[in-house]
Amino acid sequence: MICCLNPDCPNPLNPNGKKFCQSCSTPLVSLLRNRFRVIRVLSDEGGFGRTYLSEDVDKLNERCVIKQLAPKFQGTWSQKKAMELFAEEAQRLQDLGEHPQIPTLLAYFEQDGCLYLVQQFINGDNLLKELEQRKPYNAREIQSILLDLLPILKFIHDRKVIHRDIKPENIIRDKSDGRLSLIDFGSSKQFTAKVQQKSGTSIGSHGYSPLEQIRDGKAFPASDLFGLGATCFHLLTGNSPFQLWMESGYSWVSNWREYLRSPLNPELDFVIDKLLKKDIQERYQSADEVLRDLTPKQLLALPPAGKSSGKIPPTRAPSLPKSYPLLRILILISALIMLFGFGESWYKHFRQIQTNLVSRLSQHNSSGKDDAFLRQSPKISLGEVSLAKTLQGHENSVLSVAISPDGKTIASSGDDRTIKLWNLATGKAISSLNGYSQQVNVVMISPDGKTLVSGSNDNTIKIWNLPTRRLIRTLEGHSDSVHALAISADSETLVSGSDDNTIKIWNLTTGEQIRTLAGHTFWVRSVAISPNGVVLASGSFDKTIKIWNITKGYSIRTLEGNSQTVTAVAISPDGRILASASRDRTIKLWNLTTGREIRTLAGHANTVTTVAFSADGKIIASGSRDRTIKLWNSATGEEILTLAGHTNTITSVTFSPDGKTLVSGSEDNTIKIWRLSE
Repeated sequence: MICCLNPDCPNPLNPNGKKFCQSCSTPLVSLLRNRFRVIRVLSDEGGFGRTYLSEDVDKLNERCVIKQLAPKFQGTWSQKKAMELFAEEAQRLQDLGEHPQIPTLLAYFEQDGCLYLVQQFINGDNLLKELEQRKPYNAREIQSILLDLLPILKFIHDRKVIHRDIKPENIIRDKSDGRLSLIDFGSSKQFTAKVQQKSGTSIGSHGYSPLEQIRDGKAFPASDLFGLGATCFHLLTGNSPFQLWMESGYSWVSNWREYLRSPLNPELDFVIDKLLKKDIQERYQSADEVLRDLTPKQLLALPPAGKSSGKIPPTRAPSLPKSYPLLRILILISALIMLFGFGESWYKHFRQIQTNLVSRLSQHNSSGKDDAFLRQSPKISLGEVSLAKTLQGHENSVLSVAISPDGKTIASSGDDRTIKLWNLATGKAISSLNGYSQQVNVVMISPDGKTLVSGSNDNTIKIWNLPTRRLIRTLEGHSDSVHALAISADSETLVSGSDDNTIKIWNLTTGEQIRTLAGHTFWVRSVAISPNGVVLASGSFDKTIKIWNITKGYSIRTLEGNSQTVTAVAISPDGRILASASRDRTIKLWNLTTGREIRTLAGHANTVTTVAFSADGKIIASGSRDRTIKLWNSATGEEILTLAGHTNTITSVTFSPDGKTLVSGSEDNTIKIWRLSE
């Protein structure tokens, strides 16, 4: 389809091959600037243009967003002001787009009398839409949102930029890892001491923007913090600040607690109340102030590194032995000195000292039984590692890959709504399985090689006969997208995880639903079954891992060592080690029996999205949003090798049964086959 770029066209989609729009007769443009293919309209900008979903043909058809400015009133003050704001938005994205939670500017140009701004596409829903699809948020979820957004506000305020339009519609949760991104810098403003003394044009959204911004046209960092507080209030109560403002102006901020369904904990109550102060002098003045009140015990928290900085973030080191209290105190004092006096360079030095101390102490810690069997393993060195093949066939992102037990077939799924089967040896496509109305998030092949299982955004699970490629049945029971699947070693039990926050256990042979496991408070995006079929591990965006007894359906324990959302879990072939990946850019190894954390693997420069063990359990593979795959020695935690070749986020990795091949899927629409040898 070709999308008409006339902002007034009532039906802009046209069949391929047409030169003029069937609805308005406007000449059709197949590629903007010979690079960007417009797919469909995302939103209308009230007569000034439209926002479109598009593809960048220079980057393997990677999705992007194009904002169009086509003001109707040429030569007017309104047109001039709109053009100024549009240019300022492009400049803001150019300056701020290095932050991983702010869209990157891809292009800014004029064509056929219109201005176009091209930016990174964030695949997800904004928080207003998310609220409309669920019940209001609880206190823990609001605290998580604050901890995600405050470092972004600190980042932009440190660069003298005020967003001026913080509200749920301008905050998007990425579907791939749950990370929040701040969008729409069309109202943002550069501020200086001189500008702050002047009255300006009132801009922002009533109810979310504070009095000084709406009445006087002045905006400060504290103004954005009011918008953040109003956003949290909306998500907590379901009551729109705009509606309350329409009814009674700013009077609602003094009695905001009356709208709560249940009281908040004292810390969060204090923070929300201070964010919502009508008088700017009584309000928080900086994001740092809010963070200190919100997380007084989290002394080592740092904002995320930039997209292209290549820096490895500091990560939580293993706990110190109880027998060294003095060193604990020294390290804590060092952290306090760093936090309040000397900045990030001292922090890096401090982390090196801390890591070395912990490493040395752990060698002498006789109580560290969980790592004992790990430290004895020999060093692993891989011989020649090569990229054997790149498979292209999916129109959009590849979201999941699986290898059959005989090592002959690859199954892959993507957001083009298809499942594809490939010959692993030749890389040739075998067939495509269709039947989904929405993207297919995950595919699994049963250990007996007879069954293919897939989960989708349409809330269903489909069971396929792999040899015949026929659909056996469709399982319905989840009320939201299915993103995680696991099959027991005897090929009799299927486990599914969903964005409805639940886990369901099914009889794979009959399709009967056996039970539902509830306990997570956010999306369940990963599940893994132990080799004996008794223990289940689940990872959630609520930042926890839960360990369950499958046969009896009860929770054994909850692991809470992750500071960010858990994106993937895997269990070693011997059933002793659990590996978890997180948005904090690390992989954690746990003793599955005791629940004790063994060690943390750090090296990725962005969210770790997928993790897998080799068949012998010696190697762990991890994929990341940093576009790399890393191979680790599972026994020592040593990084063995980094594989680079994908041009976008790695979504899935899996080893062949003989351990000689690694297959990876990516948002660059490709599957890569890597040959490994020891």
